[in-house]
Amino acid sequence: MARAQTTLDSFNAIAEHKRRLVLEKLADGERPVNDLVHALGWPQPQVSKHLGVLKKVGLVNERRVGRQRVYRMNADRLKPVYEWVKSFERFWQHQLDRIKERAERKAKEKSH
Repeated sequence: MARAQTTLDSFNAIAEHKRRLVLEKLADGERPVNDLVHALGWPQPQVSKHLGVLKKVGLVNERRVGRQRVYRMNADRLKPVYEWVKSFERFWQHQLDRIKERAERKAKEKSH
């Protein structure tokens, strides 16, 4: 079976765990590629490969500062992912409501 292309859209790009880690590092602000290499502890070619995929689908932007390449996340491109995941929020909210009720019940029992 052929591997799915990773450069079609944001969904495919973030399906790879390592690319999600790159985005997490960029969520704090723009960073030079060497900072990402250090923060992630990966070889530079591996970081650059994942940045290339993220750039191709528009999840990161690149600019040159002297001889360095600096990357920043383009969070707007994650909006379709957010909108899709948001449609499942009702399932999580139900679970959170049950946890809250249980915690409140236990707190009430302890106070008696």
